[in-house]
Amino acid sequence: MAFSKRKWFLFPFFIIIFLGFTYWLIGKIQYRLNVMDVEEYEPISTLKVPMHNLTHAKFPFIDVHNHQWVMPVQNLDDLVAEMDSLNMGVMVNLSGFRGKVLEWSLENVNNNFPTRFVIFLNINFERLDDEGWPQEELNMLTEGVKQGVKGLKVYKGLGLTDKDNEGHRIAVDDPRLDPIWAKCGELGIPVLIHSGEPNSFWNPKDKNNERWLELKQEPSRYRDPQKYPSFESIMEEQHHVFRKHPETKFINAHLGWYGNDLERLGKLMDELPNMYTELGAVLAELGRQPKFARNWLIKYQDRVMFGKDTYKKEEYYTYFRVLETGDEYFDYYRKRHAHWKMYGLELPDSVLRKIYYKNAMHVIPGIDKSLFLTSEK
Repeated sequence: MAFSKRKWFLFPFFIIIFLGFTYWLIGKIQYRLNVMDVEEYEPISTLKVPMHNLTHAKFPFIDVHNHQWVMPVQNLDDLVAEMDSLNMGVMVNLSGFRGKVLEWSLENVNNNFPTRFVIFLNINFERLDDEGWPQEELNMLTEGVKQGVKGLKVYKGLGLTDKDNEGHRIAVDDPRLDPIWAKCGELGIPVLIHSGEPNSFWNPKDKNNERWLELKQEPSRYRDPQKYPSFESIMEEQHHVFRKHPETKFINAHLGWYGNDLERLGKLMDELPNMYTELGAVLAELGRQPKFARNWLIKYQDRVMFGKDTYKKEEYYTYFRVLETGDEYFDYYRKRHAHWKMYGLELPDSVLRKIYYKNAMHVIPGIDKSLFLTSEK
């Protein structure tokens, strides 16, 4: 009889435990049914702060990092109209290629808008073991400059995927390339060089990688350390080239992939007076560190140029807003590059002028200065 009473006494506790477990299980099921991927999560901020949605740069600017892939056959009228709406004075097309494609691009520009576009040519570095190297490439550079070419663009394949005739990776500082860099210095044209990738592309694709979303959406961008040279080794190869060729001006693309470590980039600037940089596709790194980035840009105001990379008119608006305003907590234009918010740097006009056009005019030859005279008043 006592045993039976004990069972009845414990019965309510069993009920409580059962209900608690049921409630917990239902909660888990509901969570699973309503789970949301980070790609879908787009919260609308309730923060109320001053907003300045700029669609026009304060001063005319030179975009030193752009790609117009079909320029040989492109109707440039619409593009120039968009440039005017942005206050873009000059666009540098880094995709000039070589041979007939280069000639046709130069012809299109010279016949229509000779002062509004600058063209850089490209070299196939995988030819470095072929007969005729490097003399044919040196001749191409010389003739290109005579025809109106203003620089050399080096793509990231050099150092990552380009191979010589033996199937070996071509290092950025391969001595067989030295005549190319030296020739650019002799001709007085800059080399805009993209080496490597963001260092996060080499890191494990896990919850601690801040570029995880980009690697999920663009899996080919992952750099397996077993297949590719390390980030540090590629960067050191590039910097070695800069050191070996002090008479050549190099524009280190994408803040040299040190936008997340401006102190390190500053030390490199201090060491290498022939190295410049630009902002293409890395604005989000500056927009998340407004105090440090503002001070850094003021310190290195003579060495940084405006660049955008992929062309889309509306995306320039975020560049203007970060560089010119003091706005707080606004979105970058591409979530996979920056899931964080942007803050304006509110740069002084004197610094803006240098980043927007003065530094590019100093490094890239033959830009029409009259396009920028009104901004000096």
